[in-house]
Amino acid sequence: MEQAGCWFLNSGIQEPSGGVARYYRTDTGENAPISNEITGYAASALAYLDCITPDRKYRDAAVRAARFLSREAWNDAASAFPFEPASDRAYFFDTGIIIRGLLAVGDDATRERAREAALSLAFDFIGDGVFDPVISLPDKQPLPYEPRWSRSPGCFQLKAALAWREIGDEHAAKLYQAMLAYSLRTNRAFLNAELDREKTMDRLHAYAYFLEGLLPEAARPDVRAALQEGLARASSLRREIAPLFERSDVLAQLLRVRLIAHHLGAAPLDESAACEEADRAASFQAPSSHPDPRLRGGFFFGSKRGELLPFSNPVSTAFGLQALQLWRQHQAGRWSFDLRQLI
Repeated sequence: MEQAGCWFLNSGIQEPSGGVARYYRTDTGENAPISNEITGYAASALAYLDCITPDRKYRDAAVRAARFLSREAWNDAASAFPFEPASDRAYFFDTGIIIRGLLAVGDDATRERAREAALSLAFDFIGDGVFDPVISLPDKQPLPYEPRWSRSPGCFQLKAALAWREIGDEHAAKLYQAMLAYSLRTNRAFLNAELDREKTMDRLHAYAYFLEGLLPEAARPDVRAALQEGLARASSLRREIAPLFERSDVLAQLLRVRLIAHHLGAAPLDESAACEEADRAASFQAPSSHPDPRLRGGFFFGSKRGELLPFSNPVSTAFGLQALQLWRQHQAGRWSFDLRQLI
């Protein structure tokens, strides 16, 4: 956890503006462009680190990320968060993740921006019985759906809908419940929509968002059943595809859901599966002795046929550090976690 935290602070993945790059390319030694969504994830991760460590630097970095989002990333004319700075489109999912990052940081200015964005999430993306995944800017028209999971409505949107639940408004909370009902109806078909094995691993990443979005309602019998069935199915698919393509974020997501669901009393813990996921996730973290200082402590995105892919990734690092921290807490018998801290 400390090494991953140092990566966020010292690797250059967070640029002076406060924005966070989509990833660092290990083969070219360059950051990808800043991503608003990834900055939202980083804000959540840095706020989480601030809660569990005494290092004030995490708070400072979280505030820089939140200020970038609320001031520079926000498009005042459209009252929306573009996909990337100056992009001509906005994503439902990204907007929800950004809202949750702003709420995690939690000062008055960022909370106000989060409330504005929650209105955009509710009104700008509403479609015919679903929430459209992508709209154009500034006219806010839905873009045609595509086979890619991120360009069609789906159960994965439930993770972004957590923003409505966490914003503290009863009307917004009802929108989360509507998304929950839709996701419970449609989730079984989500993984079946892709036949390509490598793309199925990508879809597993999105399916894990659905599982994460279920956690606040884990006391409901239908949600408990969906969690247990979904974990079993996703775990089996991950093991099947891993020799061909493995994503570190999927490992971390499954481990987090498994542990949180267990401690909520929603699913019995498969200790063997949890141990395997923890070991595999940890194997993607670059050591503190790595010769490239921009990699030290960060998590690689994944591997293909056993070869690491050349991306040091903020989302993989955020999910990995939280998953392994929760695993250590569980093993030590010192579980302490608030669902609003879920990155």
